[in-house]
Amino acid sequence: MGAITVVREGVGPEVLLVHGGASPLRTWGALAPLTERWTLAFVHRRGYPPSPPPARGGADFDVDAADLVPQLAGRPHVAAHSYGVLGALLATARTPEHVRSIALIEPPLWYLVPDDPEVLRLERLGDAVLADGLNADPAALRDFLRLAGARGVDDGPLPEEVAGGVRRAHGGRRPGEARPQLHRLRSAGVPALVASGGHSDGIERVCDALAGELAATRVVAPGAGHFVADAPGFAAQLERFLSSCR
Repeated sequence: MGAITVVREGVGPEVLLVHGGASPLRTWGALAPLTERWTLAFVHRRGYPPSPPPARGGADFDVDAADLVPQLAGRPHVAAHSYGVLGALLATARTPEHVRSIALIEPPLWYLVPDDPEVLRLERLGDAVLADGLNADPAALRDFLRLAGARGVDDGPLPEEVAGGVRRAHGGRRPGEARPQLHRLRSAGVPALVASGGHSDGIERVCDALAGELAATRVVAPGAGHFVADAPGFAAQLERFLSSCR
């Protein structure tokens, strides 16, 4: 497989940005002012041009991890969103000494909160979309897309951009299969931040549990739903965290 593309902008210490199901620009665009003091390294995961498509099926967090490991050679800060958190955690846990800090936003680490009805519901919604794509139950598909922050989702036809995202996700590995070695990051003393948008009780509980596992700083930044980087004040909160980890 060809290498993924990473686009770097700005000056200063590097922050490796790993998006989830949305594009790097949609996920991280609100952080653009940080380029005055930080080098933002925008990872384009497989299937997101100009990176090559995945070898087979949809997203695979193990493939993401293999793509990310070489990007850690310069000991960057790492920030990851949603499905992208899975590959980022797997990669950084392999070589925690190569990570300056890690910031994790609304990851689908459902296993951290077992038997919670709302978390189980979220897992079922996401798994149905990965398994069935646009053929998923219409109500479940729209519930998932609204939770995921998709724009223009109502009772009518899905916007083509949203439908394209569903097609891209179709066939991806289920997040519930991922088991990152969180203890390796905590034992290595890697500074961590866990952030959420205050829009879903289930996601809040997952983020609380992850913060406990990593002894992480916990941030709730409401106002932008799942796209927490867009929330008012989040860029400043992230920068304060990054500055404390130099």
